[in-house]
Amino acid sequence: MSGISIIQSELAAVSKAADVKFGGFSAEQINWRPTADSWSIGQCFEHLILTNDQISAAVKSVADGSHRNSFWENWSPFTSFLGKFLIGSMKRDDKKFKVPSPAIAPPSDVDPAIVAKFVANNSGLIELFERLNGADLDKTVITSPFMALMTYKLRDGMTIIVEHEKRHVRQAERVMATSAFPS
Repeated sequence: MSGISIIQSELAAVSKAADVKFGGFSAEQINWRPTADSWSIGQCFEHLILTNDQISAAVKSVADGSHRNSFWENWSPFTSFLGKFLIGSMKRDDKKFKVPSPAIAPPSDVDPAIVAKFVANNSGLIELFERLNGADLDKTVITSPFMALMTYKLRDGMTIIVEHEKRHVRQAERVMATSAFPS
């Protein structure tokens, strides 16, 4: 199995788990928040869609052949470190992160069909990643849409997407496990 197909399989598994666990929830359940400063299940999935849409722009340029590594992408001494750091950060739930851009902050009230929209968004990512066959996942470097100095290998960027999704699915599971969660 290639690196791309492994990532595609992981995205498909996240989609399936999200649909099974949260797909049939009511608007009340999707939008319920344990505390005023925490996110609802719906906000977790809305944030993932918004974030994936921002990151996929860089991936699309690789898929359509228009991407050329910039000088900074070729010479940044932080590329490998930042990719691995972000992947490791996404795997741990012990620290909350602030949303790096208002463009990916979810609204308070989320459409109850958000899980189906998330699954459809992931299907689009899987199709986009299919178009990357032939791209060198380790020599192609992309820049974060949220911080211009942050660069990472395309392989790491794709893995960050998967780990970010897993992180927020775990967050949604914690919301669902709260004793006051509406049944």
